[in-house]
Amino acid sequence: MKAILDKLEAKRAEARLGGGQGRIDAQHGRGKLTARERIELLMDENSFEEFDMFVEHRCTDFGMGETRIPGDGIVTGWGTVNGRTVYVFAKDFTVFGGSLSETHARKITKIQDMAIQNRAPVIGLFDAGGARIQEGVAALGGYGEVFLRNVLASGVIPQISVIMGPCAGGDVYSPAMTDFIFMVRDTSYMFVTGPDVVKTVTNETVTAEELGGASVHAVKSSVADGAYDNDVEALLQMRRLVDFLPSCNTDPVPVLPSRDSIDRMEPSLDTLVPDNPNLPYDMKELIHKVVDEGDFFEIQPSFAKNIVTGLARMEGKTVGIVANQPMVLAGVLDSDASRKAARFVRFCDCFNIPLLTFVDVPGFLPGTAQEYGGLIKHGAKLLFAYAEATVPKITVITRKAYGGAYDVMSSKHIRADVNYAWPTAEIAVMGAKGAVEIIYRSELGDSAKISKRVADYEERFANPFVAAERGYIDEVILPHGTRRRLCRALDMLRRKKQERPWKKHDNIPL
Repeated sequence: MKAILDKLEAKRAEARLGGGQGRIDAQHGRGKLTARERIELLMDENSFEEFDMFVEHRCTDFGMGETRIPGDGIVTGWGTVNGRTVYVFAKDFTVFGGSLSETHARKITKIQDMAIQNRAPVIGLFDAGGARIQEGVAALGGYGEVFLRNVLASGVIPQISVIMGPCAGGDVYSPAMTDFIFMVRDTSYMFVTGPDVVKTVTNETVTAEELGGASVHAVKSSVADGAYDNDVEALLQMRRLVDFLPSCNTDPVPVLPSRDSIDRMEPSLDTLVPDNPNLPYDMKELIHKVVDEGDFFEIQPSFAKNIVTGLARMEGKTVGIVANQPMVLAGVLDSDASRKAARFVRFCDCFNIPLLTFVDVPGFLPGTAQEYGGLIKHGAKLLFAYAEATVPKITVITRKAYGGAYDVMSSKHIRADVNYAWPTAEIAVMGAKGAVEIIYRSELGDSAKISKRVADYEERFANPFVAAERGYIDEVILPHGTRRRLCRALDMLRRKKQERPWKKHDNIPL
């Protein structure tokens, strides 16, 4: 028996070495951890159970029959993150560059199937060079099987992708269909076609970082939801993110112990909004001061900074937050901000995460670039997302809520449940000066008259009370008591159930 056990341990040791010590050293030399080291950091200590450690590819073409390595370039299994079950796969760059073969794909789909069946999140750690060329269409078929399961799992279980090295060709489309993508700066990149192909086809000379690094996807393209400085930071932040997420779409949001009283007052919020309506203030200050212990996990912090999205807790329960940011473009809605917020709202609705919306929006960004870029449809995405969402929705208007952007930002008219306004709120079709110049165009030559008209318009509309008179605002609240109001409203809405007309699925303006 001992000989058999020794043989098993020897085979395990061989599998754990992946492509060998030389390639492990090379991986470390690039500033990257190995697949198993990454899983060890991500999972609770000694909780990871590996599956299919001894699986090998079946390809015999191009000399592949003589090169077989246990595991075939990917490590799969399950474990716990802060005590909760999570499934994981990690591509092993030390084995065939982490390239995807038919058997490699089957290891992924096995984990995906188990995650869907057992209703638990799945996390993919990507570090690979794409499809295994020697396998041809068999590898492409493997990709298709993985993609199908990404779609089937969407809205059922959280799917998280962490790009920790190259992710090219067909490999990029699986992360693209997951809920979140995070990258590691300087060591990870994503692109459909690499720099060499780009050079051949378009004659552009570009580096991998310039083409698809974290600096591109977290800032410009919005493909990535965030970027971290190294593997360790990325994996620790994933542990933090998992704590905010329910395990599946039928589970309630997680509840963590909190010592932050719902009755905590924040007197500083009474002076957050400047007296001058044209001066900016930081909406993140409001967010940090009302959520539990100031803990806010921001999503896409470097893209479309004129809107803020992220996860936090109120009374220990997860909430999703969407907020206009007056510090950037005065908080205006543009195409990028609308797409960013719409996707986040739909994610929260998928997983029954209540939504808090903080509004200070002067309208939609004007200009030919926005109109030619499809602002109408992009803005409609956010409107559609809020209108279709059936989770509890609470809105606080802190200052400006002008024009169609007022409607879009979770107004009462698109089924927000509770709508509050601060005394500083201004709800109108547009700013006073612009409105007066349209209504009293014939008086534009008389500055005294125009000034009087502006003052009259501001007195009539630059406040929350006209909307409150019509029931569009449920209450005008004191800023320092915002946390208490939000906590109580969330508690009141915790059993909300809203039915929609039967449909196969909707047709969001993509």
